[in-house]
Amino acid sequence: MSLSIYLHIPFCKHRCAYCDFNTYAGQEDSIPAYVNALIREIEFVGSRAKQMNVHTVFFGGGTPSLLSALQFDSILKALSSTFTFTADAEISIEANPGTISPEKLSAIRKSGINRISFGVQSANTEELRMLERIHDFFTVIEAVSTARKAGFDNLNLDLIYGLPEQTLASWQTTLHRIVDLHPEHISAYALTLEHGTPFGRWSSKGLLPLPDPDLAAEMYEYAEEFLETNGYVHYEISNWAKDKNQYSTISTQPSYACRHNLQYWRSLPYLAFGAGAHGYANGYRYSNALRIKTYIERLLHPSSFISHPFPLSLATVNQHKQTLQDDMSEYMLNNLRLTNVGVADSDFRLRFGSGLLDVYPKEIEELVKNGLLEIKTSEAPKNGETSEVYRLTKRGRLLGNQVFMRFV
Repeated sequence: MSLSIYLHIPFCKHRCAYCDFNTYAGQEDSIPAYVNALIREIEFVGSRAKQMNVHTVFFGGGTPSLLSALQFDSILKALSSTFTFTADAEISIEANPGTISPEKLSAIRKSGINRISFGVQSANTEELRMLERIHDFFTVIEAVSTARKAGFDNLNLDLIYGLPEQTLASWQTTLHRIVDLHPEHISAYALTLEHGTPFGRWSSKGLLPLPDPDLAAEMYEYAEEFLETNGYVHYEISNWAKDKNQYSTISTQPSYACRHNLQYWRSLPYLAFGAGAHGYANGYRYSNALRIKTYIERLLHPSSFISHPFPLSLATVNQHKQTLQDDMSEYMLNNLRLTNVGVADSDFRLRFGSGLLDVYPKEIEELVKNGLLEIKTSEAPKNGETSEVYRLTKRGRLLGNQVFMRFV
């Protein structure tokens, strides 16, 4: 089984008011020490790992594009000297359109990074200003063009909808402008007002109007129809991708689907490095220290060298040994997000030794009865046998959290 690796880069030029990720603005001076700590953690965990093949790497943040090309190169060299990369490994980087240059994109493409995800969020100037983004849409157009010239042929553009006072017309304009850029992949997420963020505080005080949930649902349905019309396969609740080949079965994914995120959605193992990074491997769910300074000190100036089982590191502060019930519950939550694949009874039985109706009979019956789940027959039988497949209905996609709660 191939492994995935996530690396968290928590630095930002400016922390946006809606963001609740583990990110920090104004600490760029710590980047060199942070990269050294990241490499130290890779070596520490790798020394405890058996021979493992890695098929995806993802630099997330924060704003990973604040790192230099040389820093990316040193991290990738540490990874490749510790783990075995598959020949077609997908190596992704998140980037803010306002933090890249032709020289940097060319250099990181030569280092081996072959997929880039731009945080666009909107094509509307006022909406970008409200979100406190440091770019405008002209910068996005230029960034996409520059990435293409640098050799990137696998681009994702991230969007947010359901913004305060956002209109359906504005959202439609954003989608049209995004499709005109011909990205291979599009992600669209509804805004959530998270506790502890400026948006959350402003909303609780009545200073920011709450997003209209009915309008947000209408925006989502428009995205489904419009993107499908323009050749994008809706393969996950919030993600659409193009396919190189004729798309025909419910048991396959479009060729430009994000392979790294599919590792999460299929509940498969991944290692996580960096401040606040969360991982899942060898039966453990774990997370690292949040603060940049604490993370660096734990790796570069450890107070002790207590033995850590793989995949835990000197930076690990939380760990949980998974139970069978944990794994089954998370499998349902993750795999049901895959709108065209869903959960096949045969796959569930192979992984856990029991059928879906043996473990979740009442939950599935209720969800099917309420029109939130549908039952299909697999179109690609394994060993000559078909299997029942449970997928979210269109209504179920809009009420996904209500579906997932049944399995917690």
